[in-house]
Amino acid sequence: MAENIAARRVTIAGKPFVLRRSDVLKTLRNVDPEPISSHFVVVGSRRFPPKQVIGQVTGLDRADFTTHQARRTLLRLGFAAGRRGSGPKTGPVRSEAPDESLAERMRDFTGEWIAVKDDEILHASSTPQALVKWLGSHGQKADSVFRVPEDDLAASGLAPL
Repeated sequence: MAENIAARRVTIAGKPFVLRRSDVLKTLRNVDPEPISSHFVVVGSRRFPPKQVIGQVTGLDRADFTTHQARRTLLRLGFAAGRRGSGPKTGPVRSEAPDESLAERMRDFTGEWIAVKDDEILHASSTPQALVKWLGSHGQKADSVFRVPEDDLAASGLAPL
């Protein structure tokens, strides 16, 4: 998605900020998303709680602003948002489209280990140990944990010729 907004001036918790979509993407590049309780925003191809995103980007304590304020700010920066159990409310996001099956959504995570609960991808990691560590540190339980095959041949379980 092209960046339509160069910079947006916002006031959160009585403090002025100038936020850019590119700064949000850069800040969250190496941050693991926390579990989604209700609302989420899509940054890159990952779902984050809105308060986690604004807290990371601004350095504010999450108690200083509401989920609604964080969500509204991120929507204005062009990020897609939604509620757990439904698709995004705005913007076309391939991995979050409501009519896509779990298998189609997993294509974004080929070669990675994922945790799935109630037909939703909770988290993805490069190793099973990192995934289990994330689940434990966030008090989450998955219905299943597995590695997403890298291609159709690997998914079929057949040996290469």
